[in-house]
Amino acid sequence: MAKNEPLAFRMRPTNLSEVVGQQDLVGNGKIIDRMVKAHMLSSMILYGPPGTGKTSIASAIAGSTKFAFRILNAATDSKKDLQIVAEEAKLSGTVVLLLDEIHRLDKTKQDFLLPLLENGSIILIGATTENPYINISPAIRSRTDIFQVYPLDADDIKSAIQRSLNDKTKGLGNYPVEITPEALNFLSHATNGDLRSALNGLELAVKSTPEVDGQIKITLSIIEECIQRKALTQDKDGDAHYNVISALQKSIRGSDTDAALHYAARLIESGDLNSLIRRLIVIAYEDIGLANPNICQRTMAAVDAAKQVGLPEARIPLADIIIELCLSPKSNSGITAIDKALSDIKKGSYGDIPNYLKDAHYSGAKQLGHGIDYKYPHDFPNDWVKQLYLPSKLKNVSYYQPKENSSYEKALKERYNNLKNLQNKS
Repeated sequence: MAKNEPLAFRMRPTNLSEVVGQQDLVGNGKIIDRMVKAHMLSSMILYGPPGTGKTSIASAIAGSTKFAFRILNAATDSKKDLQIVAEEAKLSGTVVLLLDEIHRLDKTKQDFLLPLLENGSIILIGATTENPYINISPAIRSRTDIFQVYPLDADDIKSAIQRSLNDKTKGLGNYPVEITPEALNFLSHATNGDLRSALNGLELAVKSTPEVDGQIKITLSIIEECIQRKALTQDKDGDAHYNVISALQKSIRGSDTDAALHYAARLIESGDLNSLIRRLIVIAYEDIGLANPNICQRTMAAVDAAKQVGLPEARIPLADIIIELCLSPKSNSGITAIDKALSDIKKGSYGDIPNYLKDAHYSGAKQLGHGIDYKYPHDFPNDWVKQLYLPSKLKNVSYYQPKENSSYEKALKERYNNLKNLQNKS
């Protein structure tokens, strides 16, 4: 193994059991595990944030099946590079090809790949941070399974860090490392689910810290410097990150502008722009919601601007929207309504869809009574006609409970109640 290979590369898994996180895909009995065990691999697209295991899953699939494994980039590698992989597949059998940034695959390369996917000589694993349903061509999508991967949680990253510190063959097990609990907790939380960044920071810390009395001691301050993030507090349990985010949301929900700016400043100073952005989007829809729907779009515009300019300037649009969120009227009627509906579903409280609402766009639907007697609202005055849409056993439920904290939701309440009254008239 080359000396200059990064730790994250060296620790790449060789079988599914070594994959960190994503157990809903690769865990025992889950879909990718079943594919591998049944020797029924199909091409797939893995999409999600950087450092969450897309390459690791592809490497583990190849290692578990003993197929050759190659990595190309759809944006920078040429059709000739694809031809080399195709020739290898022709000579030695199936090749697992990880094609990074597959959303940037041009038509020439796509047309070359399609027949290879059809005959199975190449098992394509496309990796992308973009939504494949929007950014990948239908021709590729129709020939692949699509799986979403998610940021790793802190326990997953901590497990991978410990494994790399103990591994004497591929990891850092030959270094006399002692990492303090504060440093380990911070490193596990601070990279926002990106294992690659965590391992890169760990390797830099270990290799740049001199031994003292035969020990390389990795402290919180060393990790802060190596990953260029500051810890929010010196907490041993790693809860400070979540406590600050919780305090931020509760301050905005409580309309305390100064407290919200204080907690946002903690996140900005720690360099954790991603967590702040994600939480502000959630707050806009969860806590303001239908009291002021325009602020949801304004929040998206503000966070997009913050992403474009990056820190330190990102603090400006974020401060503006935090102040607006604090001072806006509040309503949680949307989240309350969907949670009530989900509760019914989870309890098995749902009935059969009325036949006239069922899909009738196929042969034989008429014989099943599907679509018959459906009343098309646009054919009636005011584009409304009395008709039961809920399953009959749920016909009297009311999930949405409008609030009156703004003129907008007052208008929604009036409309909702009027329609309910019309529907319930005998």
